[in-house]
Amino acid sequence: MARVIRGRAWVLGDNISTDHIISGKYKFAKINRLEDMLPYVFEEVIPEFYKKVQPGDVIVAGRGFGYGSSREHAPRLLKLAGVGAVLAKSFHRIFYRNSINIGLPVIIVQRIPEVTEQGDEIEVDLEAGVVRNATKGVEERFQPPPRQLLEILEAGGIVEYIKKMNRLPW
Repeated sequence: MARVIRGRAWVLGDNISTDHIISGKYKFAKINRLEDMLPYVFEEVIPEFYKKVQPGDVIVAGRGFGYGSSREHAPRLLKLAGVGAVLAKSFHRIFYRNSINIGLPVIIVQRIPEVTEQGDEIEVDLEAGVVRNATKGVEERFQPPPRQLLEILEAGGIVEYIKKMNRLPW
């Protein structure tokens, strides 16, 4: 994962649940491989999202992103679909933690969701702690993740970090 992420914005509102990302009904369906769940990502919010999203694209949302189930499927499928980062006014704790654990950057911002429209060009510099909406010429600073979290994100998640480094990051 690059420390600078660039992509188009996919704008969503408040209270996007893990069931909006991937319905719980697919957890119990006879789908054994995560890749086979991709066609159902955001199926009721953004039909055929998996065909439209491009590597590095960014989800921009309001408050309460990721509430609901503690399943890792939601952030794992966003990452697998190519989402480079999720920006939101707030996240539910478990989704936030799961995202970091699987190597998907999640950033809390307040102004960017207010000014961003579908398809705007977004740049996220994780190390500098800056999000830019290049289309609108708006920039917002955030607290950059600590070094240990950047290393986990760069490794592709905590499991990949441990495999690579043969130790925990703290």
